[in-house]
Amino acid sequence: MSQPEKAFVEVENLRVSFPGPTGPTEAVRGVSFKMGRERLGIVGESGSGKSVTGRSLMRLLTPRAQVTADKLMVAGHDISRASEAEVRALRGRKIGLILQDPKFSLNPVKTVGQLIGETWRVHHGGNAKDARAAVMELLAQVQIRDPNRVVDAYPHELSGGMGQRIMIALMLAPGPELLIADEPTSALDASVQTEVLRLLDNLVTSRGMGLILISHDLPLVSRFCDRVLVMYAGRVVEQLAARDLANAKHPYTRGLLNCLPRLTRKTDRLPVLTRDPAWIDGGAA
Repeated sequence: MSQPEKAFVEVENLRVSFPGPTGPTEAVRGVSFKMGRERLGIVGESGSGKSVTGRSLMRLLTPRAQVTADKLMVAGHDISRASEAEVRALRGRKIGLILQDPKFSLNPVKTVGQLIGETWRVHHGGNAKDARAAVMELLAQVQIRDPNRVVDAYPHELSGGMGQRIMIALMLAPGPELLIADEPTSALDASVQTEVLRLLDNLVTSRGMGLILISHDLPLVSRFCDRVLVMYAGRVVEQLAARDLANAKHPYTRGLLNCLPRLTRKTDRLPVLTRDPAWIDGGAA
């Protein structure tokens, strides 16, 4: 599939390793991709390097991580060579990160209005009155039905779906051009998942943003994204259009798809993924 004409993100040969008792462990090994203002899905099992790849774009890894890349560009900025002040300026305004579970990601001692308002003022300035007006508008954008109550609520007073909407509003406050959503619906039931994804889709479309959706849910990604990267053991083993995911060629992707239960086909036992050592080095044999 041809790449977008103007890439917002360019990654070439990204490698990330972490020190350990027996030496460094390479979590991301030679990942390369480009994306524009599109919806890009990154899928794979836990530990395949999805989240580490996403956080590398914002330089949010532990200082002990060793990160190298031939190219790591976001919005025309070289992330690998930028100063900490330059990267801080990019976070929020150019690129935002939606974390998995609002119960653990939102500050429990601040109200929704304080959380979102503080973020908005850091990037836009203004006084408390301006910030509260902006918060109310953001709550309306993420379809909070009772913003007058929610704005003064604490995170523990919100349902899982409402908490996730607050997380999205928090990341939208600076006006980013790219959102990284790391398993944004993993803590939600199926009906709320659909609502949150529809909300994200509408916001990305209306704002002209790019989106990286990190997930292990292949059917969800195939319905929601434009393009998919499949990761295994820190490598990208396959790239394809999301609509073609059911017809993937790589045996690892095929194995993941075959492990999914289906209501239309009765089976006594789901198959276990058989792994080939060649996949670790990028092969498909």
